[in-house]
Amino acid sequence: MACCGSCLCCQCCCREGETRTPEELTILGETREDEDEILPRKDYESLDYDRCINEPYVDVLEGIDNKKAKKYEAVKWMLVFAIGVSIGMVGLFVDFFVRLFTQLKFNLVGRSVEECSERGCLALSLLELLAFNMAFVFIASMFVLIEPIAVGSGIPEIKSYLNGVKIPGIVRLRTFLCKALGVLFAVAGGLFVGKEGPMIHSGAIVGAGLPQFQSITFRKIHLNFPYFRSDRDKRDFVSAGAAAGVAAAFGAPIGGTLFSLEEGSSFWNQALTWKVLFCSMSATFTLNFFRSGINYSKWGSFQLPGLLNFGEFRCLNGDKSCHLWTAVDLAFFVIMGVVGGLLGALFNCMNKRLAKYRMKNVHPKAKFIRVLESLLISLVTTVVIFVASMTLGECRDLLPSTSNNTTTLVSGNEDVNSTVKQFFCPNKTYNDMATLFFNPQEVAINQLFHQDGTFSPVTLTIFFVLYFLLACWTYGVSVPSGLFVPSLLCGAAFGRLVANVLKINIGMNIYSGTFALIGAAAFLGGVVRMTISLTVILIESTNEITYGLPIMITLMVAKWTGDFFNKGIYDIHIKLKGVPLLEWETEAEMDKLTASDIMEPNLTYVYPHTRIQSLVSILRTTVYHAFPVVTENRDNEKEFMKGNILISNNIRFKKSSVLTRAGEQRRRCHSMKSYPSSELRNVCDEQEVSQPVGDSQDILEQMLERRHTPYPSLYPMESPSEDWTMEERFRPLTFHGLILRSQLVTLLIRGVCYAENQSSAAQPRLSYSEMTEDYPRYPDIHDLDLTLLNPRMIVDVTPYMNPSPYTVSPNTHVSQVFNLFRTMGIRHLPVVNAVGEIVGIITRHNLTHEFLMAKLRQHYITI
Repeated sequence: MACCGSCLCCQCCCREGETRTPEELTILGETREDEDEILPRKDYESLDYDRCINEPYVDVLEGIDNKKAKKYEAVKWMLVFAIGVSIGMVGLFVDFFVRLFTQLKFNLVGRSVEECSERGCLALSLLELLAFNMAFVFIASMFVLIEPIAVGSGIPEIKSYLNGVKIPGIVRLRTFLCKALGVLFAVAGGLFVGKEGPMIHSGAIVGAGLPQFQSITFRKIHLNFPYFRSDRDKRDFVSAGAAAGVAAAFGAPIGGTLFSLEEGSSFWNQALTWKVLFCSMSATFTLNFFRSGINYSKWGSFQLPGLLNFGEFRCLNGDKSCHLWTAVDLAFFVIMGVVGGLLGALFNCMNKRLAKYRMKNVHPKAKFIRVLESLLISLVTTVVIFVASMTLGECRDLLPSTSNNTTTLVSGNEDVNSTVKQFFCPNKTYNDMATLFFNPQEVAINQLFHQDGTFSPVTLTIFFVLYFLLACWTYGVSVPSGLFVPSLLCGAAFGRLVANVLKINIGMNIYSGTFALIGAAAFLGGVVRMTISLTVILIESTNEITYGLPIMITLMVAKWTGDFFNKGIYDIHIKLKGVPLLEWETEAEMDKLTASDIMEPNLTYVYPHTRIQSLVSILRTTVYHAFPVVTENRDNEKEFMKGNILISNNIRFKKSSVLTRAGEQRRRCHSMKSYPSSELRNVCDEQEVSQPVGDSQDILEQMLERRHTPYPSLYPMESPSEDWTMEERFRPLTFHGLILRSQLVTLLIRGVCYAENQSSAAQPRLSYSEMTEDYPRYPDIHDLDLTLLNPRMIVDVTPYMNPSPYTVSPNTHVSQVFNLFRTMGIRHLPVVNAVGEIVGIITRHNLTHEFLMAKLRQHYITI
């Protein structure tokens, strides 16, 4: 066997003392210490979304009839329903304890502030608040130390997973436990984070784990359920779980479905749409049923659809001139969208610099440094909240809530006026700054949406600046944290400030709650750059369809404005992690490149029949996850076949797998003879007479001999050049299929091989369930006990390889390659020439924007 290892593509191509260009660094997957750009890492692999149609899988398909297929589909629907119900219960659990801890904290501290305001012991109240917050934040940080992947919202990781990138540990049970419990304490600890983002990650984990009926963390959880053991099925369930997480967080099942489609999944179909929507509905109504029953003691009333409720937008009773919004307001909404996009771009830029600082100065150090950073942020946030509420707030008149037709509920069974804070203010007034800071974030959002009393422009400005800076500092710290609610609250303050200016200073008759909502949408859209799904989420959360047009326009303008400066916050963090995310499409100028320009020509391959020692050597000396199964084209193949059973088996397999027109016509003629029509039989008889039986074998041998010449010269009189030595080194390889590293290791561990003096038919056969039994944690080649294997034994890999993977021609344009790779969810894409020889292979890393740009620059330099 001959193979070209990975060392060939990593050899230094510059002389000593020279530095590589940015293009070479991109292609090699490296980066300089002083480079600001972070390149995609090569240790991220793609998911196997494309099915491997090998013999064990075909055996399974042959045993499935229509009745079994319907049962299989029914099981899928039951699992989707179970995922939705489970996510609803997770949301109920998180919401209940966040509410419990938050109310306990604010009740004790609020009572202490009221008592100490008279006795002059406010420092004691501050210490009490610090004790609560820092204790909760410390617990949240400890959960991240247990499972580091639980940090942040998890949306960048889930978006990457649905894009087709395999991120280790992202959907494990331990990650789920640390995420759900960690965000509970982080939100209760007073950090400017939300629980809605982690709900999406938690939902994705439930979707990935529940259909498996097993756990890597708790190995005793292992039921004999061999179905859905593939990346394809798991990714579909993760799509449903992520959508259900959005639906449970915002009470927006349609928005959750669109979120999974817009922000995550690269591969979609109609059947998946129905399952995702059904899962989202199940999560929403499960959470709604239990929250409504617990808060109102009216089981089955369905009044609280999500964790975040915006309440009902309604004008004052009897005010005929009041409208939620008018056509004139659209001009202001567009301006707010521009400002929201600018503020979102500033937020993302500052957070990106903070994240890079953490990567260089915090993460490389001891783990307790991350905990100290979390405690420092908690300390600063608590002091800012306390001091601002006590010293910077203004006393505003409290309007009676009876002026509305119905009482606006903000949290459970509390109305909007019951949650105002009266710190240092006389009766029938409230402290506007304390009302925003000394309430849960969801309550503060509803105060800005529905409080008829005014908030001081100075208070709103100070609150916005402080919240903007602290939320930017907090996102990315080592606690589970979401960004939706902080962005909504920050934007709502901005929108309410605009409403105050227009209403008080200019004298316009506007509805302040609408401007607060548009401000929230503008800022959130400027940060996350979502359009379709966020529009529907906000419409469903407000339960007001008339807001559809202004929300959509605002989000579009905010996205377009922000995109002038940088990407969305989730895309920024994906890039900071070095994840090779594939965009929706390539740029138009990339079509100047073809598959041959971007493919990897240095291949490590295996033969259909390979000795165990060769397989072990390949698996231990390379990091590739798939290997082409090939046969070499040689002269005098009959001589090679004599006396060597290994070479003889490989050549026989090649000849039996090469399809010729004559051989195909003969096969069809034999099948036509079974037809009753004498005319068809006569046609075949005539063709058999005109084509001697032995000609097909001669034609096959002639074809193979012609194919031995790698690239026929167009000018026969021209003398050979120095490239002939390279052609001999990279000799032609007939491509037969692909086999994965995990499949080869499984074959070796289970002893699937035959002796040299035996036929390949003596090799043991593995079933599909045996091949996928260890999914998703397949054993490593270094775990293999070599003393149990005879290195001279031969492995026939042909029954287990994928004999018909997607392939492309070397002349295929990059846009076609990209669309095929992304749409079909391919992990490895072989490049096969016109005569069936593999000339290279394309993976996800060959299609990243950075790699393509580097290749395009090289193309310009060449021409």
